[in-house]
Amino acid sequence: MPRPAEIHTYAELLSRFTREGELYEKLESNKLRCTACGHMCLILDGHDGVCRVRFNRGGTLYVPHGYVAGLHPDPIEKKPLFHAYPGCTALSFGMLGCSFHCDYCQNWMTSQALRDPGAFSTPDVMTAGEVVALAGKCGAKVLTSTYNEPLITSEWAVEIFKLAKEAGLVCSYVSNGNATRQVLEYLRPYVDLYKIDLKCFDDRHYRKKLGGMLQTVLDSIGAAWEMGFWVEVVTLVVPGFNDSDGELRRIAGFLRSVSPDIPWHVTAFHQNYKMTGPEDTPVATLLRAAEIGRGEGLHFVYAGNLPGMVSELENTYCPSCGELLVERLGFHVRQNRLLKGTCPKCRAAVAGRWE
Repeated sequence: MPRPAEIHTYAELLSRFTREGELYEKLESNKLRCTACGHMCLILDGHDGVCRVRFNRGGTLYVPHGYVAGLHPDPIEKKPLFHAYPGCTALSFGMLGCSFHCDYCQNWMTSQALRDPGAFSTPDVMTAGEVVALAGKCGAKVLTSTYNEPLITSEWAVEIFKLAKEAGLVCSYVSNGNATRQVLEYLRPYVDLYKIDLKCFDDRHYRKKLGGMLQTVLDSIGAAWEMGFWVEVVTLVVPGFNDSDGELRRIAGFLRSVSPDIPWHVTAFHQNYKMTGPEDTPVATLLRAAEIGRGEGLHFVYAGNLPGMVSELENTYCPSCGELLVERLGFHVRQNRLLKGTCPKCRAAVAGRWE
C-alpha cells in the first residue's frame, strides 16, 4: 500500500479502500442520509459526512473497507470491560476517522487523521478473514473494534464479526456512543459487549468541545442496554471540565435510572493532544467520583488509569454481601472467585458476561 506521502491526501488514499455502505437512505437528486451515527448526515453528491470517511459519489454511499490502522492484543480490562470474561485477551482493531473532535483524544493519531495534518497513521491492507485468523493465533476470546470511532466503520466491523462469530469469538465495540437506533439494530446480532464514553453531562460542552449532543449519547446508552448489549460506561474525569460534584452526580444518577448494574468507570485524565492546560487528574478526584457513584446507587464503580493508587476501586465486589469477587491491579486479574457468575459466599447472581 502506498504511504500517505506518495499521494496528496489521506482522503485520496482511503477512497481506494471502500465499498458501498448499508447504513444509509437514498434521497432525491443523488442526495443521501447516512444513519451510521447520531449526526445523521445529509450528504450531497460529491461530499463527505462529518466523519470524513463516509462519502457520496453519484448517490451511493461509500464506506471504509479492507484495511486496519491499528491492531493489537490486550487484556480485556484495558477496554475497559470489567464484567466480561475477566483476564481474557481481546484483539483490538481500528480504522481511521471519528464523528467527534475531542481535544484530549487518546487515539488522535487514528481518530483525527482526516482532520489534523499532524496526525499520521499508515493503514495496512487486510481481509476480514485475516483479522479473525490473527485473533485465533494470539489466543483471543474477544475481538474489539476500537482506536477510531467504530460506529462510522460499522459495515467493516460487521463483515469481520460475522466470521468471528462463526469462529466462536465474542465481539465488542469501544465507542463514543454517538449512535442511532438503526446502527444499534444493525450491530446487535454480532456485537455482544459495548463500552460507551459518557464524557460529561453538559450539552453545551458536548456541542462546542466534543462535536456531538449529550442527549444522543444518553439515548444510545439506554437503547443499548434495553436491546441486550452488555454495556459499561466510562467517564474520563478532566479537572475543570466535568469534575464538579453536581456533574458527576448527574452522570451517576442517569446511569442508575437505566440500571444500577451498569459498571461506571471513572478514569484519570493525562495531558494529551490539544488539552495540555488542566493538571492530570489526582487520586482524590477519582475517589470522590466513585463515592458519588456509589451514593447514587450504582452497584459497580471503578477508578482507572492509576493502578495501585485507588484502594479497592479496581476490584469487583458482590453488591448483595460485599464479598470480593475479582481482584485486579491495573489491567491484571489477580484472582477471579466468581462461580459461574455467582458470588461464592451468598450465591447471588452478579451482572455481567462471565465464563
